[in-house]
Amino acid sequence: MSAPGEAAGSVRGLVGADADADERAVEAALRPRSLGEFIGQERVREQLGLMLEAARRRGRVPDHVLLSGPPGLGKTTLAMIIAGEMQAPLRVTSGPAIQHAGDLAAVLSSLTEGEVLFLDEIHRMSRPAEEMLYMAMEDFRVDVVVGKGPGATAIPLDIPPFTLVGATTRAGLLPGPLRDRFGFTAHMDFYAPVELEQVLRRSAGLLGVPLDPDGGAEIAGRSRGTPRIANRLLRRVRDWAQVRGDGLVSLSAARAALSVYEVDERGLDRLDRAVVAALVERFGGGPVGLGTLAVAVGEERETVEEVAEPFLVREGLLARTPRGRVATRAAWEHLGRRPPAGLSFDTTTLFDDPVGPPDDAEV
Repeated sequence: MSAPGEAAGSVRGLVGADADADERAVEAALRPRSLGEFIGQERVREQLGLMLEAARRRGRVPDHVLLSGPPGLGKTTLAMIIAGEMQAPLRVTSGPAIQHAGDLAAVLSSLTEGEVLFLDEIHRMSRPAEEMLYMAMEDFRVDVVVGKGPGATAIPLDIPPFTLVGATTRAGLLPGPLRDRFGFTAHMDFYAPVELEQVLRRSAGLLGVPLDPDGGAEIAGRSRGTPRIANRLLRRVRDWAQVRGDGLVSLSAARAALSVYEVDERGLDRLDRAVVAALVERFGGGPVGLGTLAVAVGEERETVEEVAEPFLVREGLLARTPRGRVATRAAWEHLGRRPPAGLSFDTTTLFDDPVGPPDDAEV
């Protein structure tokens, strides 16, 4: 079974929130360099700005920062901004790369004073490394164990004061002692369409793409509240406009291009629509077990659960119940279908049903 991010990246195409190496290179050119340039997340920006300014006035390193939220919302960008605002070097690594305490000790021992250590996917770090990180975050010290068995010796190693910026898409997987050691914790929210329009205007200016306001609004409305997806769609609409249009990213160009790429007006792609259509057209709205639903759309169970479901639930098109997945009234309407007379959309009755769920319907 692949990790959620890996599954998303393999099947999502344009609307996947994870980025591959090539896309990260493109994103680097579009990243804001300061909190003033950063669009959206106003509450987080204000709180972070206060913390950084206070640290500058005290001449101290800022408290450790934990950024949580879905991918594509700007966690990596904020880590870079923190280093930039503090005029400090930035060290970047990730949880999967820290699988042994020795891996973490090597990184920590090479830090310079005031350096910002960005640890992406911090929830995927190994438990021994987590326990070493506790002491490093609190006391700026680690104990390096030399030798094995009864003759092993712990050598204390002081490390210069640093700021850890941890990023996670699954904050619930972090142990309490680790979360408690962060002085500032922020949850990144999905963007409103008007904020995505601002992101698109800025990106279009940097890319030299002529963007019509109506075209920007159309792209923003299909971007699933995620700046990374908005920028990706902008580049694809730009391609269409240059090849088949007059070069302007207009409303008509956006609609035509995104129709080619199978991203509909609510941001649903082929897989999303296949799941909704199967629920409505094959199973009468459900409930239906997850395994059965996955077979119906020709995808792996994990793909449906980890890739399609979160957005469909957030959009109010699908509900998860102990008896299986059910299509909401909005799902029927999105497909232009009228639900059968007498069909109830009160999913609370499904939770109270005395009959246990089928084997493939766990949530």
